[in-house]
Amino acid sequence: MVAVEDRQQAGAAHAAPPKSSVDPWRAGAAAAVAAHRQHGAPQSARPHGATYAALDLGTNNCRLLIARPAQHGFRVVDAFSRIVRLGEGLGASSKLGDAAMDRAVDALKVCRSKMANRGVTRARLVTTEACRAATNGLEFVRRVSAEAGLALEIIDQRTEASLAVSGCAALVDPKAESAIVFDIGGGSTEIIWLGGRNEARDPAARIREWASLPIGVVTVAERYGGVDVGRELFERMVADCAQALEPFAAKAARASGAAGFHLLGTSGTVTTVAGIHLGLPRYDRREVDGLWMQQDDVLSVIDRLIEMDYAARAANACIGRDRADLVLAGCAIFEAIRRAFPSERVRIADRGLREGILLRMMHEDRAWWRRR
Repeated sequence: MVAVEDRQQAGAAHAAPPKSSVDPWRAGAAAAVAAHRQHGAPQSARPHGATYAALDLGTNNCRLLIARPAQHGFRVVDAFSRIVRLGEGLGASSKLGDAAMDRAVDALKVCRSKMANRGVTRARLVTTEACRAATNGLEFVRRVSAEAGLALEIIDQRTEASLAVSGCAALVDPKAESAIVFDIGGGSTEIIWLGGRNEARDPAARIREWASLPIGVVTVAERYGGVDVGRELFERMVADCAQALEPFAAKAARASGAAGFHLLGTSGTVTTVAGIHLGLPRYDRREVDGLWMQQDDVLSVIDRLIEMDYAARAANACIGRDRADLVLAGCAIFEAIRRAFPSERVRIADRGLREGILLRMMHEDRAWWRRR
């Protein structure tokens, strides 16, 4: 059992409701659990109370978090993450490839089994940019329903940004009157100008500006290549990302002038940078989540990554072979954001969309009130 308790304000982390009130778990996954049990799945004794699941199928990763309400937020009881590269080749073809869909469906079947074994009572299963952009995105969702017994919800960009903020807003410095929160994904990057905590309890209500940028680690790496990346190519990548960022940077130009301003990043890119900075022999969420890094620390890690060849990146325990060709694309996006919004410090979050989904469902169910 994964024993992780998020120290978050229970009533302060939820997002605006989605357009649809359909619970994706009841629409498909609950039936999958019933089928799983009929085929002789072991029945373990489970504690009373609700068990929640949040699934995020992105352009690069398939990630699941299963949790139960706890005094200060929730306690994780199971988790799953697999790189599936659903959006592989999407930029060139505008379609999800057969091999990519096969990988994603296989990962989703694992998620279905985990939810069944943990007795999940409510879940929200979302997919983001790859399915939004693909001409066969809806066809893939129907395939997932038929083969994996799960009902995926393609969420819009605003919902994705809002949920990501809700999941990591507890890490914003309480004294900060302004912060730029960003989530570097596989196919897009969500970026938000967030006001101070004195403006509202709900982080979603503190969003002043937001944008979903058409740049992600997969799309940038496929455009420029991710194996041989020297300084010159890296700077071209940064310049391209900066151009995509320009409209949002103009709208949020006043953000960095507020008292206590800082950046808050949530993504595999920033957590990898943090892990390398700490010199971790293997990635450890407990060491990374909530870490403050100075701008010189960030620059030092990026310089080291540029100097590494592909083999060295693949051998690094905080990167691995599956992400060795993507990490510098993510760093280029990170660097473009840092240059647009200069800050001496950035906080690293190993939490985001899935945590936002969990907190929101628990808030809607008044889970913490029931525990009193």
